[in-house]
Amino acid sequence: MRAPSETAAGETLLAVEAVSLSFGGVKALTDVSFDIRRGEIRAIIGPNGAGKTSMLNVVNGFYHPNTGRITFKGTTRPKMRPHEAARGGIARTFQNVALFRGMTALDNIMAGRTLKMHRGFFWQLLRHGPAMAEEVEHRRKVEDIIDFLEIAHIRKVPVGRLPYGLQKRVELGRALAMEPELLLLDEPMAGMNLEEKEDMSRFIVDLNDQFGTSIALIEHDMGVVMDLSDRVVVLEYGHKIADGTPDEVKGDQKVIDAYLGVAH
Repeated sequence: MRAPSETAAGETLLAVEAVSLSFGGVKALTDVSFDIRRGEIRAIIGPNGAGKTSMLNVVNGFYHPNTGRITFKGTTRPKMRPHEAARGGIARTFQNVALFRGMTALDNIMAGRTLKMHRGFFWQLLRHGPAMAEEVEHRRKVEDIIDFLEIAHIRKVPVGRLPYGLQKRVELGRALAMEPELLLLDEPMAGMNLEEKEDMSRFIVDLNDQFGTSIALIEHDMGVVMDLSDRVVVLEYGHKIADGTPDEVKGDQKVIDAYLGVAH
């Protein structure tokens, strides 16, 4: 199990306060509250249909809650658009890989630098002077990410030709290119074999330890959750049923019942 993070008791980076979300008559989230501290790995777990992805979609502005609020870096908002979340320092990956399949791994990761580019479209078309200098600097940062994720050997390969595990690594690289303060990972290890999971786990821990990036992680593999997380929040049918350290959560009877399918 991962040693307790020094920052696990640090300042609150993001707070979810009494958030509820409905789609017509279907309640996806009901009065959910929790926080993410600066520098920690925070797992969000629960059975299928618990509302985990809906929660991430609220955090990054894709969904707007019916009630409740989100506070990020001290600023409280009732709603925010995804591009505003990205500019503010929130990046994410998705359950299903969302890459430009005809583009190379390098170009996909470069796409994550778009919000960091300041030269206008005209300069970028010319690829000369200030725009060229800016692109060289961004390319240098992307190459650092490629080295960090150990994917130099596939940097020029169209991602549509890559195996699934490497596609997930490229998607992580694109999120890292945004230099997020909060990284949302939606089932980053789904569909991976054991070796791929071990590699991805190592990258997540190194990212957190070396760069201090706060991470919110949705994952169904309980071994991974218990090994990586500083704290865990558990959802069931859109309600929060537990919140605490991995040891506290795995011994909670409500959590045990939810995963064993005990009737309510």
